[in-house]
Amino acid sequence: MLKKKIKSQTELKRILEEKTEVVFTNGCFDILHSGHVLYLEKAKEQGKILVVAVNSDRSVEKLKGPTRPINPLKDRMTVIAALGSVDYVTSFDEETPLSLIKMLQPDTLVKGGDWSIDQIVGGAEVLSWGGSVKSLSFIEGKSSTHIINKGSIRKKKK
Repeated sequence: MLKKKIKSQTELKRILEEKTEVVFTNGCFDILHSGHVLYLEKAKEQGKILVVAVNSDRSVEKLKGPTRPINPLKDRMTVIAALGSVDYVTSFDEETPLSLIKMLQPDTLVKGGDWSIDQIVGGAEVLSWGGSVKSLSFIEGKSSTHIINKGSIRKKKK
């Protein structure tokens, strides 16, 4: 079942060509936590099909530094694919998913509330073809970085 959700970019483009109400989001999803789960549930509510694009290991390292990702891409994609709210998972190697967004042309583009709409990569493009861009609520303290830093603090106290 999980393998049916994980697709290459080319496979996904072919699948989505005839679909409507496609919602697209992306992220590192390095350590899955409740903030991710709740965010993806809200993202799914924005349409019929939720596509999640996951940053490659190289992309995560460029964005987060040499100690990240904690989990390799294959594992991160498998965990995301296991969520009931997610219909398809793919990956991208660039620092942003702009070329993938242009290729897939989703109806709705969503990011977490820590991103304002004008900062969302691909937002202008999605709006140009009549789609919508949404910044969903951010749950304070629920991030992989916060969890990792919290663990580091606990280790130092011992």
